[in-house]
Amino acid sequence: MRKRLLAVVLVIAGLSLAACGQAQDGEAFRVAFIYIGEPGDLGWTYEHEQGRLAVEEQFGDQVETTTVESVEEGPDSARVMRNLADEGYDAIFATSFGYMEYMHEVAAEYPDVYFEHCSGYMTRDNMATYFGRMYQPRYLSGIVAGSMTEENIIGYVAAFPIPEVIRGINAFTLGVRSVNEEAEVRVVWTNTWYDPTVEREAAESLLDAGADIIAQHQDTTKPQEAAQERGALSIGYDSDMAQFVGDTVLCSPVWNWGTYYTDTIEDMLNGDWQSHQIWGGVNTGIVKLSELSPLVPEDVADQVDEVRQSIIDEEFHVFEGPINDQDGNVAVEDGEALTDEEMLNMDWFVEGVVGEISN
Repeated sequence: MRKRLLAVVLVIAGLSLAACGQAQDGEAFRVAFIYIGEPGDLGWTYEHEQGRLAVEEQFGDQVETTTVESVEEGPDSARVMRNLADEGYDAIFATSFGYMEYMHEVAAEYPDVYFEHCSGYMTRDNMATYFGRMYQPRYLSGIVAGSMTEENIIGYVAAFPIPEVIRGINAFTLGVRSVNEEAEVRVVWTNTWYDPTVEREAAESLLDAGADIIAQHQDTTKPQEAAQERGALSIGYDSDMAQFVGDTVLCSPVWNWGTYYTDTIEDMLNGDWQSHQIWGGVNTGIVKLSELSPLVPEDVADQVDEVRQSIIDEEFHVFEGPINDQDGNVAVEDGEALTDEEMLNMDWFVEGVVGEISN
């Protein structure tokens, strides 16, 4: 690659950890957040930081929080987690996929600490996972892009070729093609989450190839800035990037971690926390589409609202057939829909995507 009000619960496992990690009387409950980047990215880490700040606002002196920024997804993340546990933190949230195996290892060593991992799938009695069905607002943003492209070439700056990113590209493309069968989505991989220079260069290469709209799965606003400077439009990600770039950002699929973090920590404080795997959709508020730019026509906005409501009402499923793969072969039969497991392991492109899935 986020309770009750948010959760679409895939698996609930383990017993309630009523005494796990609870602070002693008179002491603050201590919570640590591990970040892949810095809040100044204005994207992925920025939104997790907004969630942390919501925790501080909600609980005041009852909860003490800290952050460790720019932690690489590798063995050193295990050292960071152990240090935090040894320092007496009651709960640790790790906010990037590559921390998963290391957290799973460390959680076994500290059974009295709560561990929460964003976007993974490994759990223990004291370790849970959380994420959101970002492919839903991705589809909605595709409707906007497909309606507003004039060149029928939409660029997509993509991080790593993992199922999360591939699923987002496919959902976006399905949204594009639902309103514009002539449009194509061209993908450039950066193999980075956070590298402003590389992200800008990737966007510029797509603009050079004729794209008039730039979308992305990256952690900064640089692709949006590159598009604006070239007179093109863009689709943001993570946060509402229009607030940082301007109206040329037509919309952004965004994360909203505040409610999840406050609800989860409240459960920890009350002794109600249980291990879980949560994958929440637009109906939970954990993922959503930002407000649309004033550049988006009213009829397009109305269509987005209509489809959003049909997703909430479970009348429409993004990955319901018929869907062809990139080569024009039927990948999902008419009337069938991909299971969660199939979506979580997606390794193929839909029709309309131009690009390869690299190793």
